[in-house]
Amino acid sequence: METTTLGIGSRVEHPHFGRGVIVESTSETYTIWFKSQNATKSINKDYDLRVIAAIEGAASEGSSNITLADIEQALDNILERRLHEMQIVPMANKWNNGTMILKPSDNSLQPKEVPIETFFHKIVMVRDRLRLIEQKINSHKGLTDEDKIDLQQYITAIYGSLTTFNVLFRETHHQFKGMSGKE
Repeated sequence: METTTLGIGSRVEHPHFGRGVIVESTSETYTIWFKSQNATKSINKDYDLRVIAAIEGAASEGSSNITLADIEQALDNILERRLHEMQIVPMANKWNNGTMILKPSDNSLQPKEVPIETFFHKIVMVRDRLRLIEQKINSHKGLTDEDKIDLQQYITAIYGSLTTFNVLFRETHHQFKGMSGKE
């Protein structure tokens, strides 16, 4: 490897761990995130790494280097913001200003009227919360892959049960999608 110090963001290849990105640099080691490991490893700067794309390191060790903790904090902030962001989902125009009427079979009881916009908003909230649960399951460190798959199957079945409400969505990419026979 070159004698110059590689900076954060440099892409390298390790013979065992594969390709990675330098996320932190100390006087003696690089902390490198390896995709194949989905983890970081500390590698001595003397180790012979193949450089894929170099970014020059800081001229002095005392300069403001971005640390792995800084990157993790930034990612946490971005993910936290995105997870709680509500997407505007358009309802099909034919339902605008409509009313959903729930009429009991017993005529002595009053029917319940709900504006379709209110019902649609609640359906979209259910969909968004299911997606959030999916993301949390997929990123959960304590669950095995088998546990994640089992839980995902329940969520997929829930989506399938909610496909009845797809008629309310203007755009098909916002709709619920359950299991399909095409796999």
